[in-house]
Amino acid sequence: MIVSLLAIVSILYLALQLEDKFKVPSPLGLIVLSFIFHALMGDVFMLTGDAENFALLVLLLLPILLISDSLELSIADLEEHGLSLFYLAVVAVSLSVLAAIVMGNTLFSEYHLSTAAIIVLFAMVLATDPVSVVSIFSKFTLPHKLKILCEGESLFNDATALIVFVFIGLYALDGGEITATYVTEVSLLIVLGSSALGIAFGYAGLLLMKTTTNRTAEMLVLILVGYGGFELAEHFYTVLNMLGMHSHMHLSGILTCIFATITVNHVLMQEQVHERETIAHEEGVLQEKSSSRGMITAAIHKIKATAEERERHVRSKEDIQLLALVANTMLFVAMAELIDITLLWQYKTEIIVMFLATTIIRAAMMAKFAFITNQTNKMVNINFRWWGILTFAGIKGGLSIVMLMMIPATFEHLEMFKAVVIGVILLSTFIYSGILVALITQNQAAFSREKEAETTH
Repeated sequence: MIVSLLAIVSILYLALQLEDKFKVPSPLGLIVLSFIFHALMGDVFMLTGDAENFALLVLLLLPILLISDSLELSIADLEEHGLSLFYLAVVAVSLSVLAAIVMGNTLFSEYHLSTAAIIVLFAMVLATDPVSVVSIFSKFTLPHKLKILCEGESLFNDATALIVFVFIGLYALDGGEITATYVTEVSLLIVLGSSALGIAFGYAGLLLMKTTTNRTAEMLVLILVGYGGFELAEHFYTVLNMLGMHSHMHLSGILTCIFATITVNHVLMQEQVHERETIAHEEGVLQEKSSSRGMITAAIHKIKATAEERERHVRSKEDIQLLALVANTMLFVAMAELIDITLLWQYKTEIIVMFLATTIIRAAMMAKFAFITNQTNKMVNINFRWWGILTFAGIKGGLSIVMLMMIPATFEHLEMFKAVVIGVILLSTFIYSGILVALITQNQAAFSREKEAETTH
């Protein structure tokens, strides 16, 4: 166990050094270094060892990654770009699945895949990794609106892909009938139910925060809110059964965690804004008339309390980001253990076909998005530079493997699906990350001008 801890810390340190000194994206550095460590240390260094345990590790670490990324989203950004994010995370994923159904049997004709199997396969490789995107973007100056579109899409895209996978793909694979009514009802129930549950958990967390001024306790409340919402959503049927409803329904843990975190962050930010406005008003009153020492002392006390609260929240966010960084390192280290070169080579054609197909589909969806945005004033216009960034921000991650573990062991094409999903994750990590860094570097001057223009308006 100590050897594993030393290896994880060493890998993270070296990856951060590569990122700082040579602009190597941390996800790329993490996975390369993980391979090197495993090659050198063999079985001495092992976190999970198989796909099933890896999936459990992802479920353990996923909420902290979601909490970290959700803290970067504000209600104002969601209101301003809600229509764009809805297209990117819902419409684009849905259209991609429809395109997959049309193309699937042509691409994998020798396997004679059913429509349900095609939905399951493509849903797994449509889920993106927000951590990789945020990690790459953090090292460059980019327009705020572009970052919101990419990072927000990565967050909400995962929820959509998982809903499609579980409630449509696996449901149909188990013999369920897919109808427009069923899809609409399930989608609305999951989205609205998860959102409401997340908001409720967020306000419960805010009540807990009122009981403490300790920074560490505040961070722990954030973790409790995110993990609690995630777990309850995934086991929502337990609550229903306790109420005598005898249901198997569960909600989206991803959406619940995101909305819970955003709720806490939004309310805390609003309270700080209100306090600053109150202080500014009281300062004006003090300047206009002579004030007693008591009034001045009270004003100073309020200023100090507001500054301390703001500092606690900022530090808590930094602590969460550190935990997310460690969690991401563990995921990439564990992923390196899953790589079976023989299996990947056996299905190399299928992996390359799937990688190219999903890349073309994503590029087409982003091009359609760019066309739509340029026809309306209600969405931010997407130029060619932004289209390239949006296309290659679709790096795949650990959630795809979690979905892989949900497929019944008796499914006849399971081995091929495993190879394809892991292969596409690896290719997207290496190729998309490299292209993304190259595109941002090449257009850094233009992005800096766009960033400056945002701040002046």
